Amino acid sequence: MMAMLWAQQIMLGKKTFAQVPRLLKDQVKELLVDSGMGELAAE
Repeated sequence: MMAMLWAQQIMLGKKTFAQVPRLLKDQVKELLVDSGMGELAAE
């Protein structure tokens, strides 16, 4: 759930992948890649 919220915020341009908590990074990256926005998962 939290990973999805972070991914949405990144897709909207409100947060960056670097701001994602360490424990959620893998899940958020997977969600971004699955959404076709994997380029946003670069630090």
